Amino acid sequence: MSRKILIAEDDPHIRMGLVEALSTEGYSVIECRDGVEALSQIRNAQPDLVLLDIMMPRKSGFDVCRELRAAKNRVPILMLTAKGQETDKVVGLELGADDYVTKPFSLRELIARVHALLRRACQDSAQISRPNMIRFGKVEIDCPALRGRHDGKPFELTPRELAVLILLDRERGHAVSRDTLLNEVWGIEYYGTTRSLDQVIVKIRQKIEDEPSTPRHLLTVHGYGYRLES
Repeated sequence: MSRKILIAEDDPHIRMGLVEALSTEGYSVIECRDGVEALSQIRNAQPDLVLLDIMMPRKSGFDVCRELRAAKNRVPILMLTAKGQETDKVVGLELGADDYVTKPFSLRELIARVHALLRRACQDSAQISRPNMIRFGKVEIDCPALRGRHDGKPFELTPRELAVLILLDRERGHAVSRDTLLNEVWGIEYYGTTRSLDQVIVKIRQKIEDEPSTPRHLLTVHGYGYRLES
């Protein structure tokens, strides 16, 4: 299931560029042209992250951020600030924004910051709701113990193997991209190839599949990533 990102930006050219860039990264994008529309869409669509311009009609980005935090909404907020406006950055962070980029910005930097914020939110969520057990087919995994059983036979898991399984289990039945797995398990600072992930997948399959070469649970989604099936 793709992550939802809401873009609140009144400049149509900037908004269009952001929509195109984030859609290419595999995100589901919601567009808003002003602060009032942004607040309504955030409450209804519950995005995973908000890109929030400061200067918008009807309600400013500051107003939107203030109202969200007053309502105890902890959605990650990335502020889009004007060049050289140090005060805007400070005010935004004091109101509860998580990060900011300064216009004109590099799309590569913005996407890296989006990945980092989503990864951090995922890690915070995992610390709160990390499962004690994962079960599917003949497999039962004791997460705190880093061990499991496949058809009654015990096996051990590394922390990274478990992290991959927890993420896939959270999205069970849905494809998870290689980029998402790398960003959330290895971290945004990882600059290696997807080969490291593929090797971990091979090791997991050797532990959880009857026939690792023809898996029934941990499936490859060609050209995209992996999916965990019950």
